[in-house]
Amino acid sequence: MIIDIHTHAYTRRWLEILTQNGGDYHLKTRPDGHQEIFRKETPVAFPQPGHFDYDLRIKAMDENGIDMNIVSLTCPNVYWGSEEISCMAARESNDTMAEAQSTFPERIRWFTSLPWQYPEKAVEELERSCRHGAVGVMVLANIDGKSLNDEFFAPIWQAIDERKLPVLLHPTDPPGAMVMDMGEFDLSWSVGFMFDTTLAVTRMIFDGFFDLYPNLKLIASHGGAALPYLVGRFEKGDEVELPQRRKMQRKPTDYLRHIYYDCITYDPRSLQYLISIVGSDRVMFGTDWPHQVYDIEGAKKNTKQLSHDDCRAIRHLNAERVFGL
Repeated sequence: MIIDIHTHAYTRRWLEILTQNGGDYHLKTRPDGHQEIFRKETPVAFPQPGHFDYDLRIKAMDENGIDMNIVSLTCPNVYWGSEEISCMAARESNDTMAEAQSTFPERIRWFTSLPWQYPEKAVEELERSCRHGAVGVMVLANIDGKSLNDEFFAPIWQAIDERKLPVLLHPTDPPGAMVMDMGEFDLSWSVGFMFDTTLAVTRMIFDGFFDLYPNLKLIASHGGAALPYLVGRFEKGDEVELPQRRKMQRKPTDYLRHIYYDCITYDPRSLQYLISIVGSDRVMFGTDWPHQVYDIEGAKKNTKQLSHDDCRAIRHLNAERVFGL
């Protein structure tokens, strides 16, 4: 059995709302004639047919032996509009995913998207989404440049923690992307996204975030980005930190082993290293379908190289436990 916890969807109506109200976000025609979502001159996401078509999704799942998709609205999510627009975009995406789960009850589950800039509305949408079947929350690694551990978001995190929900933390264009010259070679996804996730989770660790919200199950996308490779620097940084400034109650490595990860590393050596740091019980199967960079075959091949028990844990047992499936 295989449960893919990292797959994405858009809707045509969501794309219309973004096009009309997205501010710095806009559609730009690529050299190959296809349209891509940009933030000014920085590429953010490339919509694919599978983002919009659940019948096509189910066909791809059947062809690749995927039993279940847990679907999320990918970047730039709904963090670019007024309160009315952000709430409208969130409801549009969430209602479509709820409908897909009703249509394919054995194959589809979904993460809710929330208008994080408006905490009261975000909590209302969280409650509404959970009533309609959401099994977790999708959040980008920064909310229009604001850090996730900002006190402003505390009411949302408290509501998520009370429900003990999984939270897929997914990167987007990082703060400062427009001056980092990532557009020419499309470095957003290969470098910028990794920076965004790594910085977001590191802030949470050193700020004592996971001590405040111990019940939420954070999932760091793309194999945790650079997090597992920085374990030594985190430990050394904690060792030399002034006691008066220290906020976390445990060691950095303890927090790395507290959160969860997907297996999207594109290289078996990276996956094996991740497991060596955090344990196979913290990693779940993911493919990034249907983004252009999705890797179903690679994810299957890389997990198959692991021990029988580790492979089963990553392909489905961990997801069943984390999501209560």
